[in-house]
This record gives sequence, structure tokens and C-alpha cells, in this order.
Amino acid sequence: MKMFELIKDQIKNFKKIAVVTGAGISQESGIPTFRGKDGLWKNYDVMKLATIDAFYENPKLVWEWYNERRKNIFQAQPNLGHKAIAELEKYAEVVVLTQNIDGLHQKSGSSKVLELHGSIVTIKCSVCDYKEEILTEISDFPPYCKCGNILRPDVVWFGESLPQKVWQNAIVFASECDLMIIAGTSLVVSPANTLPIYAKQNNATLIEINPESTEMSEEMDIIIRNTSAKELPKLVSLFRTNYD
Repeated sequence: MKMFELIKDQIKNFKKIAVVTGAGISQESGIPTFRGKDGLWKNYDVMKLATIDAFYENPKLVWEWYNERRKNIFQAQPNLGHKAIAELEKYAEVVVLTQNIDGLHQKSGSSKVLELHGSIVTIKCSVCDYKEEILTEISDFPPYCKCGNILRPDVVWFGESLPQKVWQNAIVFASECDLMIIAGTSLVVSPANTLPIYAKQNNATLIEINPESTEMSEEMDIIIRNTSAKELPKLVSLFRTNYD
């Protein structure tokens, strides 16, 4: 709480809050991260599982791997970090700019969530415009669209561009926020790692909550070396105290 006390007199000035989240916040809900010593990419070849070329070469293998991830994600529940972000909406306009594909922010109650890297909940056709949320287990691999082409997870793979409308909206929110909270992300993945720069250009206050230093730690106003689930409730408590 001591670090957050540095901004207690500014709390009521924060009308627009952008929250940038990464795999670290979902790790506390039991969803493995990709990087780090226990990251998923330590055990799997990314070029065989998360590129469009790999998908066309062996769609069954890619789908089997993503189906296991879907099972894990569907069982996961929002943690105190997700819930704290949702509660912030009581005190300001909050937009979550997440690199996660698990939908836990929406499940926790956040109403404005921009999924920069897509959603594992949604599947789409590799050719036509068909797209649908599928919350049940997929049994046949690979699944096919009514048009006859292969369906794929609606996620951004390596080498693919972010959904442009989502990304442009993310830039707008980052550029207009008074406070940006960066939680559970190492800020190494481009272009999401540029969002704090847009906030900084607007003279926003930047708070980093991450167990390890990031690419932009030197630009932060407040740095908390801990997990989101432990620290975000403390920040919300500060808002609650100032508004009650």
C-alpha cells in the first residue's frame, strides 16, 4: 500500500483508466504463461503450433493443442486481480487492453475489454467471414466451416497483424487515459508494448505491477514488484477510501 499512497491525492483526478494486462495476471488463475522458466514455449515448438504455416501443414495437431488450452481456460476462474480491475469501474471509465485470450476479464465483470490478440473462446473460418463463440468441447479435428474450409482459433498467431479496429481503439484509449496500470506483462511483445508510450505522451500516471522488471520499467511512475492478485486489490481499496 505504501507505494500506492504516492498517488492518493490524485485518485479523484483519474477519470479515464487504461489497464494493460498480460499472461501474468491469468497465471494466478492457473493458466500457464508462455515465457519464463515454466512457460509453455519451453515445452513446445512455437513454429509448429502458433503460425499460419504450421496450421495449414498440420491443422489437426494445432487444434488438439488449442483444445487442451481451451479446456484449461474454461475451467479457470477470475482471481482477485481480475475482480479488482472490474471494481475500478465504480470510480472511473476503465478500459482493459489485454494480450490474453482467455476471457477472464469479461468473466470477472469488466465491461470494456479490448482483446488485442483475439479470443480462444471464438473460432473463425480460415477463408470466409464466419465467426462464432464455442464454449463446448470440439470433438472432430480439424473442424470445418459450412463453406468447406478449415475453422481455426480466433487468435493472433506469430507473424499475423493485430485486429486493426481493436488496435486503433486501444491506441485511442491509451492516448486519452489519466492513469495506466500495466499488470502481469513483460512488455516484450510488439505492438502491445508501445501502449505505455501513448499514455506517457498524454502525461498519464503509469503504474507497473509485475514480479520482474520490464522493458519499460524506467518510464514508470510507480513500480510494484509483486503479483496482480496481491496488489490490485490494494489499489482499489485506495479508490474506495477516497470515494466513500
